[in-house]
Amino acid sequence: MSNLRIYILPLIFSVISLFAVCGLLSGCYTVKQGVTMLGYLNRAVPLDKITDTDFIWLVNDIRSFAMEELELAMSKNYTHYVEIDRNYLASVVSASAKDSFKRHEWRFPIVGSMPYKGFFNIEDAGKERAKLEKKDLDVWVRSVDAFSTLGWFKDPLYSYMREYPPWGLADLIIHELVHATVFIKGEVKFNEELAEFIGSEGAKLYIETRYGKDSEEYRKMLAGKDDSKKFIDFIQELITELDVLYLNRDSINREELLNKKESIIATAQKRFNTEYESRFSNDNYRNFSNMKINNAYLELYRLYYAQDNFFSDLYERSGNNLNAIIAAAKTINKKGNPRAQLENALFR
Repeated sequence: MSNLRIYILPLIFSVISLFAVCGLLSGCYTVKQGVTMLGYLNRAVPLDKITDTDFIWLVNDIRSFAMEELELAMSKNYTHYVEIDRNYLASVVSASAKDSFKRHEWRFPIVGSMPYKGFFNIEDAGKERAKLEKKDLDVWVRSVDAFSTLGWFKDPLYSYMREYPPWGLADLIIHELVHATVFIKGEVKFNEELAEFIGSEGAKLYIETRYGKDSEEYRKMLAGKDDSKKFIDFIQELITELDVLYLNRDSINREELLNKKESIIATAQKRFNTEYESRFSNDNYRNFSNMKINNAYLELYRLYYAQDNFFSDLYERSGNNLNAIIAAAKTINKKGNPRAQLENALFR
């Protein structure tokens, strides 16, 4: 699965707002998760205190590129480092109706409704999953490697990030700094699509300017991006096929619809496996054929990736001027359609 990131873990704000309400009850979600996160932040050390000088240089250069050259918001994010004993930060639960792509949402103080809920303990995520499945929902649990606290805290780096290739680390840092720069309350899909697009294109520009188009790093990045695009295209084709089925759900009984849904997914996975060698250059997506895919999984791709190519089309019309798109995004306010505001600001 593509590395879908989360732009904000609502527990940070919840723990601030609700600590007095929840008291010290161990069962309180906000306290249990928030205390864990605050513990990570408290043990963060300045980045320059670690011994990996190459990693320090790379992070600082990416930050400089993002904030000085792309003109994302200046911040102290990614200037601290946390040693952690796993290769992900949190487990995140998402859910959707079984017979449509209607996503389940949770409400949190300050940030409002969110289509996911994060847990630092995988067992807690499993309990949440069981509760949602009892409500007859499709549920998906995924690991995330980063999130943004929107400038409320200094977002740190984690030890597993030292294994990332330069373009992967650039994508991660730029993606999260976009969220710290532009956040439209109540517009989760827009926020995620914007950060996903700028993170990807920003990382490409970073590798191009730092390593050159003839470099091995640039070739590896293009191969990875090409495979990612092919995978997303395949998922979106599957989503489109299921959309047609769900559009006619009033004319078919639910049991038959769910059977047809499973058949469509199974057929797509079989086709994916058969065509894998001709589609992809690496093994990153090979396990897709064996996964128990459901609407909650597919809805994540609806959330993060614009099926209508809005952002890529906008980028091309701007003359591939990423700075102009970022500057236009900074002008968006909470009233009105953010896409329309972005386009109007870019071409006015």
